[in-house]
Amino acid sequence: MSPEQRNLMRQRENLRRQMMTREAEAAVRDSGLQLSPQERARFESRYIQERRKVEQTLRQQIEAERQKELPALIQELKKEFQIDQPAKSPATKPAQSPNSKK
Repeated sequence: MSPEQRNLMRQRENLRRQMMTREAEAAVRDSGLQLSPQERARFESRYIQERRKVEQTLRQQIEAERQKELPALIQELKKEFQIDQPAKSPATKPAQSPNSKK
């Protein structure tokens, strides 16, 4: 991986962490709890931990749905593209020309 690509990945990861931290802080505010700095840090840590679990579960559910849908999609595309192509079945005999009668 090139240095530019590594740098870009690092920047994306930092952005993701910043966004998660902001969302954890918002969750503390939205909860209405009055927490000490130590409790606040624990709350945010648990929020991030549980949020990751939720996101992992959602990713797995989406992947399972995708895998269920793909065979139908492939069949649909297969039909669509078979219509667009002339038949190339090896079982069909080529038509004889009218001049080749014996």
